[in-house]
Amino acid sequence: MKRLFISLYLLLSLSVLGIGWTLDSLWQKNVDDNNALDAPLVALAQLLAELPPDTRQRYLEAIPANPVMPLQLLSADQVALADNQALSTSTVFTTTTNDDNLLQFIRVGDQVLMAGPLDIDPRANLRSLFTLFFYLSLALVALIWVGPLSRDLSILRKATKEFGEAKWNTRITLSNRSQVKPLANTFNEMARHISALIENQKHLSNAVSHEIRTPLARLKFALALMPMYCQPDSDEQKRQDFLDEMQLDIKEMEDLLQELLTYASLESQREGIQLDEYDLINLINQSIKRLETLSPTPITLKTEVEKLPLFGEPALIERALQNLLTNAQRFARTEIIIEVKQTQHRVNLSVSNDGEPIPSVDLPKVFEPFYRSQSVQNGNKGHGLGLAIIKRIMQRHQGNVSVTSDAQHTRFNLIWPKKRKL
Repeated sequence: MKRLFISLYLLLSLSVLGIGWTLDSLWQKNVDDNNALDAPLVALAQLLAELPPDTRQRYLEAIPANPVMPLQLLSADQVALADNQALSTSTVFTTTTNDDNLLQFIRVGDQVLMAGPLDIDPRANLRSLFTLFFYLSLALVALIWVGPLSRDLSILRKATKEFGEAKWNTRITLSNRSQVKPLANTFNEMARHISALIENQKHLSNAVSHEIRTPLARLKFALALMPMYCQPDSDEQKRQDFLDEMQLDIKEMEDLLQELLTYASLESQREGIQLDEYDLINLINQSIKRLETLSPTPITLKTEVEKLPLFGEPALIERALQNLLTNAQRFARTEIIIEVKQTQHRVNLSVSNDGEPIPSVDLPKVFEPFYRSQSVQNGNKGHGLGLAIIKRIMQRHQGNVSVTSDAQHTRFNLIWPKKRKL
């Protein structure tokens, strides 16, 4: 990470320094206009060019002497120039002497007007110092920007390495001013989701092994007793009862596996799902008709609308409703009530019963997979996956499920958007 910081900092600093210095040099050489400063010397040379050669020196001597800018008229052969250089009558040629003075030349007919030696502008060195200070300031600004960025990237790299070493609780904490704060938030969300999946997987594995152990032990015990019930003189009714019990154990394991597969299939938000339009009221009536024969407790639907068209996965909504109804049938004393309400964008479906209340200590945990209350209600049948499946169905529809329970009623509320977003 230090290499990244050094390379990024040097790249920014040297790029800004090099580009700026090059542009400044090009500006001074090609764009910076010195014509205004050279104009008096050019005008004097043009005036002298109009005079006869033998009177030019006298005219020049008549001009008051200026020690800052001495003038001298030379013959052309007294000035030595390189082969690729030539004097002009309209342009001043400037050169530097060994003692850091300036000499300026301009052609006057067959002669050359020389100004100098002139002192170099002392502000030129000061300008170079200011230029250097400017680019050093830019380098400091780049350091102020790159330093925290490099530090945050180092934190991110360390966190990803720790997460790759199965440290699932790894999270990144950065300042709100950090440039990579959104990336850190995305990492934290990913880490939270992955750690939850892994924890859930461990929990499911432990729960499945525990749930399947009892019927499997019964089957093993039954297989050991099989020869005794298969004797020719054994009682046929006892043998049939024995086989029926084995079938019940097998069915219990099949139901557990089916519930587990359903729960696992709802684990992720799959993309590309085909959403269908359905009538919620019609779906509720069909579920009531299908389940009301399983229990003497009446099921009542309360709604202000006869139809409620929605978009989503009707099979999953029906599964969630059936889980709530079968759960209510186990605990209800005299009635089960289904209520449907709606707002502009959301639907609220509740299923309530007047059975024994859920202990307050169990309310926060009833939607966890394989969780069953310590209180024994009607044998507390089931595998503890029904409500967990409902929670995942609601999550799949961008909704939520909640429960309230008191001495009068236990109510489960399902709330989800009328049209699920893809």
